[in-house]
Amino acid sequence: MTTSQNITDEKLAARIEDLIRDVPDYPNPGVIFKDITPLLADAEAFAATIKAMAHAIPGPIDLVAGMEARGFIVAAPVAQELGAGFIPIRKAGKLPGPVAHRDYQLEYGEATVEVHPFTVPAGSRVLVVDDVLATGGTALATIELLQECGAEVVGLSFLMDLTFLPGRERLTGYPVNALLNVG
Repeated sequence: MTTSQNITDEKLAARIEDLIRDVPDYPNPGVIFKDITPLLADAEAFAATIKAMAHAIPGPIDLVAGMEARGFIVAAPVAQELGAGFIPIRKAGKLPGPVAHRDYQLEYGEATVEVHPFTVPAGSRVLVVDDVLATGGTALATIELLQECGAEVVGLSFLMDLTFLPGRERLTGYPVNALLNVG
């Protein structure tokens, strides 16, 4: 059996692709949901994924910010791999005050992300991590929220990029890495 240290990027991308399950028409008709739970259940592949995501953007990194909810699952171990702190970026109303917040537009409506500003020291170098880059709205709102707190966003690391959506274009000017491009 191959150890995670010996998995090449091509092998890792193929393994991730094999483990991510497509679920048609979830949560809405026409949507193909990318289920990462089989990847999470494979200890070797998950460990290699975390290591690759952690080291995709050059450091130093002080904090890793993960977006609710599946972003928490990958961001917290990325932070641990880097020896950095973890900052949860939550949906509105999930954190006790005080919070800093950023409203942003969804395809059909609005959403808000929040953070405890006292957990983001001014000048902190932050890596933003999530499982999927889609339209980029949540990622961009997260960047703006962290910058409002005085942080420097040094890059973004995603498990997969849905390249048929404009997410990467909305993040122009920031280093963006995705282990798997889904077209």
